[in-house]
Amino acid sequence: MKRRSAVKNLTLAVAGLVSLPAWASGWSSASLGPVASLTVPEESLLAEIVETIIPETDTPGAKSLKVHQFVMRMITDCYGSAVQGNLEKGLLTVDQVANGAFNKAFSNLDTRQRTDVLTHLQKAEDPATQQFISLVKNLTIRGYLNSEYVQLNLLDYKMAPGFYHGCVAIES
Repeated sequence: MKRRSAVKNLTLAVAGLVSLPAWASGWSSASLGPVASLTVPEESLLAEIVETIIPETDTPGAKSLKVHQFVMRMITDCYGSAVQGNLEKGLLTVDQVANGAFNKAFSNLDTRQRTDVLTHLQKAEDPATQQFISLVKNLTIRGYLNSEYVQLNLLDYKMAPGFYHGCVAIES
């Protein structure tokens, strides 16, 4: 008999079924845990950048859903030290460009001016700046679309989409 392999397979199957609901659900700011990779001013600047990318309308914006924490968590956990350093350098560049163009910090600009700053940085000749804007933009969109609020309220997400209706009359 192969009882050991049967017990091992059964244990793995039960562990997989138990962890499936936690893995398959949308993320929330509580599920991310604390992210301490940036200082408080840098985190608030990142929050303003993601809010500029996806502003609040009749639905919550990226800042309301704390997408900036998702961006920080992804960069901290999934990218190397070069990208993490590029994040900090990119945040400094955003404030420098805002100060140079409008004599104000990025957080004090209106929506049109913020968009102009981000568009200018996206078209910059420095590849590190382009990578920073591209990364933040992509992670903001990914974090917003995969947030618990968007999944449940806007996209009508169902964890198990196929339903079985057993007793259904068959039309002939």
